[in-house]
Parts: sequence; C-alpha cells; structure tokens
Amino acid sequence: MKIKNMLKYSGLAALVLTVAVGCASTPQQSTTAAPTQAAATSAQDAQQAVDAAKAEIAKANAAGATWRDTEGLVKQAEDAMKAGDNAKAVMLANEAQKQAADALAQHQAEMAKMAAGSYTVAHGDCLWTIAGKSDIYGNPYEWPLIYKANHDKIKDADLIYPGQVFSITRSASAADIAAAVKHAKTRGAWALGKVEASDTAYLAQ
Repeated sequence: MKIKNMLKYSGLAALVLTVAVGCASTPQQSTTAAPTQAAATSAQDAQQAVDAAKAEIAKANAAGATWRDTEGLVKQAEDAMKAGDNAKAVMLANEAQKQAADALAQHQAEMAKMAAGSYTVAHGDCLWTIAGKSDIYGNPYEWPLIYKANHDKIKDADLIYPGQVFSITRSASAADIAAAVKHAKTRGAWALGKVEASDTAYLAQ
C-alpha cells in the first residue's frame, strides 16, 4: 500500500514538474523571436524617419528657411543607421524634421508679418518721410502706396496725425510701385487741407 502511494505521488510530482517546466519555457521561446522582429521594425522606422526629415528639409530649402544645423542632424541619423543604432537614428531624424518644420513656419510668419505690416505715425512724420524709412520702403517716392492703402484714414495726403496707424503693403507689384513713384513725381502743386485732383485720379487707378 505504501509503495502504491509513493508511486502515485511520484507520478503526480512528475506531472506537475512537467507542466511547470513547460510554462517556464514558453516565454523563453517568445523572447528569442522578439528581438529579430523589433530590430527589423526599428530599421524600417529609422529609414522612414530619415526620409520624412529630408522631405521637410526640402520644403524649408525651397523657401530659403533651413536652419544651419538641421541637415547635419540628418547626416548623424544616417551614420547611426549604418552603426546599427536605429533608435538614435529615429531620434535624430525626428529632431531634424521638427527643426525644418519650425524653420519653415517661422519664415512664413515673418513673410506674413512683412506683407501686412503697420506703422504708427509719430510727431513730425509725413507720408514722404515714412515711405523713406529703411524698414518701410526705403524710397520716399513710394509714399502714394501708403496713401492708397489707407485712403479711408487719410483725407488729405499732406495732412496726417500722430497716433494714426497705417497699414503698410509690402506685396505691391512692380506696376503698382511704378504708378506710385510716377504719381509722387508728377503730382503737381498741393495745399494743406485740400484733396488734390491728381490724388483723386491716382486713387481711382
């Protein structure tokens, strides 16, 4: 009887041990396959990140807005790929893509600001002196551009007031600039408080 019980318990222990070993071996088999798949995915992700960075840099280059160090980051990412450090390659490529996108956004914001600038009239200003400022047009003969863009605020082109805020058009065409300069040079006699006929004709163009 004792021998039968011992055999019974021995068989049960062997069964439990087999199940336990089997459970322990399953994760080992899955973990041996995982690194190969992860490595392949990382290499693919790294290449995609580098390609995306290059595409964003191309956009920034086209606008003349690329920052100095951005392309260097892509080169570092490619070197990291060659060395097998795909995680570092992805990090560097993503940073390069972000820099290129930020540079392009900054450039576009600056261009928009320039295209729709403004100027607050100070004591002693006139349209001639405002247009001649280096950060406006740099040419006093272009003052009619300011006059035309703000004719709703300016009754007499020869009479403006401190504190007035004028829109400064920076996207005028070559034809508009030529017309403004021509008017400034051929306007004729003027008087304060009077709207000259030549000014009215210019606004109607």
